[in-house]
Amino acid sequence: MVDERTQTHSDSDPGTPVEDHSHDIYTVANTITVLRLILVPFFFAVLIHGGNDVLAFVLFAVAASTDWLDGQIARRTGTVTAIGKAIDPLVDRLLIAAGVLGLYIDHRIPLWIVVALFVRDAYLMYGAWRLEQFHHRRMPVTYAGKVTTAVLLTGFAALVLNWPQVPGVGIVTNPQLPGWGGAPVGIGLWVVYAGVALSLATAIHYSVLYLRVLREGEPA
Repeated sequence: MVDERTQTHSDSDPGTPVEDHSHDIYTVANTITVLRLILVPFFFAVLIHGGNDVLAFVLFAVAASTDWLDGQIARRTGTVTAIGKAIDPLVDRLLIAAGVLGLYIDHRIPLWIVVALFVRDAYLMYGAWRLEQFHHRRMPVTYAGKVTTAVLLTGFAALVLNWPQVPGVGIVTNPQLPGWGGAPVGIGLWVVYAGVALSLATAIHYSVLYLRVLREGEPA
């Protein structure tokens, strides 16, 4: 009897069955994703306890950079799985949450950035949940969303390392707007500012996409 997972065929040879890995669990890509997940609490603990910015940076950088690696492996080996597509963005969100909370606890970013990013994520997750539960469609991940995540992870990584330091622009002195006064800040803070702006822009973009999916019935 032929396994149902081999009922799809390759484009080059329609008669050649191609194994379907979409329901697999133990793949190389999924293993890397789980390892990324395990690194998140270790990074958070090192960051908030202070004293070792380099180690915290290494843990964060490894967890962030291997996001690209597991995706490439999954696509190139034909092992893109349902559980991988569900867990991978979750790990990204947890890593960003650990970064933003840890940096706030360590007084490197103001509270409004924490609130803005958490409200934005809650809003998008609620929209994706409604789309799937009530309309049986999934919200597609867009290029803009991937760029936003990459910018935020880059900014957080630089802030975790806390180097290089750059002078403030001297426009306004406000504890909620570090960098806009005269005190020096880590250059990563400016990247985080750009990431927050992109986050708000992509929230609007996803809102428009949500309405288009409902109106046109686009498959997600």
